Amino acid sequence: MPKATYAGREVEVNDEGFFVDPAEWDEAMAPEIAQAEGIPTLTEDHWRVLKFMRTEYTEKGEGPTVRVLGKTSGVSIKELYQLFPKGPAKLAAKIAGIPKPRGCI
Repeated sequence: MPKATYAGREVEVNDEGFFVDPAEWDEAMAPEIAQAEGIPTLTEDHWRVLKFMRTEYTEKGEGPTVRVLGKTSGVSIKELYQLFPKGPAKLAAKIAGIPKPRGCI
């Protein structure tokens, strides 16, 4: 299994860079993951989405789709694509340390 180092901690990731064990993630890692994915700084709206992703994963066992994010996270779909240009659900899940949501390519 590949490994990555964020905030000075080595973690296992899959071939696409998603955490194998979401419990290994902490908030200090998010800015480094975001920078590696082309997002230079995380704004309050980024954090709102990331925390929503983590909560949904914890409660339901999987990350939300873009449609669910746009309807229930407090950030519109248009804003989601501005915040996470490479694909909101997939990129936000990676930064939030959870598995790639179903339906993401």
